[in-house]
Amino acid sequence: MTEKKTKRAIVSIAAGLAVCVMLTSCGGNDEPEEQRVTAAQQCDDALSPAAARALEAVLRTARFDHGPKGGLDRIATQLTEDYEEGGLRSRARRMCRAGAAGAPGRIDISFSRYDDSDLFGEIRPDGLHPYLLGREAMTGPEAAYLFVQCVSPQLKGSQERPAQIDGRLLVEEVKLPDTPPIREANLTVLHSVTLAVVKKLGCENNAGLPDKPVFRPRPD
Repeated sequence: MTEKKTKRAIVSIAAGLAVCVMLTSCGGNDEPEEQRVTAAQQCDDALSPAAARALEAVLRTARFDHGPKGGLDRIATQLTEDYEEGGLRSRARRMCRAGAAGAPGRIDISFSRYDDSDLFGEIRPDGLHPYLLGREAMTGPEAAYLFVQCVSPQLKGSQERPAQIDGRLLVEEVKLPDTPPIREANLTVLHSVTLAVVKKLGCENNAGLPDKPVFRPRPD
């Protein structure tokens, strides 16, 4: 090989390596970096290992889109401000969205303050089932709700007037069967995120939520 051809070969190899670096893979089977987000990284890393597995089961994937960070701090600040402003309730604000990478299907989790009249009580909406968790919990294949009460030094006056906080999870663009495993998977995810919120607020006894929930359907 002539010196001229040798130089051309070296340049060609170097260019090929540069392309491989930019694509993060030369094997052709690896996924792009933007699709390598795990379930555990969703919702400001608020998901327990069990909740991360539950999220994968609900959205039927182990690959997730990048979600914006800062939701946990934002929601804690907003709930504190809403409590200080008074009133019976506040509008729901989204904390996080977790979506399957390259496929339909996502969950939205939001929080607000509730009034006693917002509790389901004896009402049984279609597709929702009551569970013994927090003050009240309802879950199904398309949604989950979790109501708690919080007493915290961060919430002045909550010793006499506990802050009433509800979390809600909505499943979008994916059809799930109404089975106990799916119901409890949705509630597992919501419990984990709600637990992170009440810990951020400094709620006494974690607002009555256990670190590892045991799901017991509420008897009719």
